[in-house]
Amino acid sequence: MNPDILALGPIWYVSFLFALTCHEAAHAWVAKLGGDFTAYEGGQVSLNPIPHIRRSPFGTVVVPIVMLLVSGWMLGWASAPYDPHWQRRYPKRAALMALAGPMSNFILVLSMIAIMRIGLANGFFAQPDYFQFTNIVEATAPGIARVVAVFVSITFSLNLLLGVFNLIPVPPLDGSTAIALILPENLALKYAELCNNQAFALLGIVAAWRLIEIIFAPVFLGASALIYG
Repeated sequence: MNPDILALGPIWYVSFLFALTCHEAAHAWVAKLGGDFTAYEGGQVSLNPIPHIRRSPFGTVVVPIVMLLVSGWMLGWASAPYDPHWQRRYPKRAALMALAGPMSNFILVLSMIAIMRIGLANGFFAQPDYFQFTNIVEATAPGIARVVAVFVSITFSLNLLLGVFNLIPVPPLDGSTAIALILPENLALKYAELCNNQAFALLGIVAAWRLIEIIFAPVFLGASALIYG
């Protein structure tokens, strides 16, 4: 076991849980604005992670910890409930609900970019010799500055990955629902029905993993350029 993984584990988990909570709370909030109170009634229009953990304990606690120990990466999932009848009746509203999750991740990415640029300008952070998920910036002093540098690096990287991955328009990802914003309503409804097919959803996950391996590297480099550009 790499001791660095154990040392950074708490920072990883706080960042991961924060990203997932914001993502699902955004879904729930926009659904409420659109007339679906399902997630609101479950307490998920909240930045309190407890309702989200309670709904998906396996995806928010067990899998992330196991994945970090096994692979050095923290992956998992959460979900916000919604009314499928509401989705069929208002596909455009459901699309906005789906889009809200990735948009919350991109807002966090921009927030981390702002923090890193301020830290760089004031000498708290420096550009590392090489980039990795946990090392977008490095602290110029030990102690709490090191913790902050790792946290903003992980939060930037993780939210960028979550946002891009979830926008891929295949089930069960958010992009498969958000695509209704650009499709005619009849096609959007047919695509939504197709996405409910479990076999298609399984193929979608496989395809999305293959695609993210291709598209994420240039996106990551482009976003990193906003920090140092």
